[in-house]
Amino acid sequence: MTKQFTPDHEWIESIDGDAAAATVGITVHAQDALGDVVFVDLPEVGRTFRKGEVAGVVESVKAAADLYMPVTGEVTEVNEALRADPALANTDPLGAGWFFRVRLADPSERSQLMDETAYDALLKTL
Repeated sequence: MTKQFTPDHEWIESIDGDAAAATVGITVHAQDALGDVVFVDLPEVGRTFRKGEVAGVVESVKAAADLYMPVTGEVTEVNEALRADPALANTDPLGAGWFFRVRLADPSERSQLMDETAYDALLKTL
């Protein structure tokens, strides 16, 4: 499955084709708006969040922004490389700069997310 997006500028992508396991990060637009990321507060592994809940914080030289959970689920892993080098969120936001992995409680929630075309259309309205 390809990346899907939220109106809050997070992305989510299935892990190895498993619709119930996914990686989450921030979009190129989000990191552009934030500027140089200097700190990330990642969620605790094992913690469950509801869709839309604040799951972390991204701090940059310009501002701090909440990271919202795109789906309901349990955090299964965090990106320790990102914690050690927050600039990965700027240099590779759609790859090595991922934030955490999650086991989805209800994979059908993904139907409420945007594909790349819909997300690009949203960006044109901002």
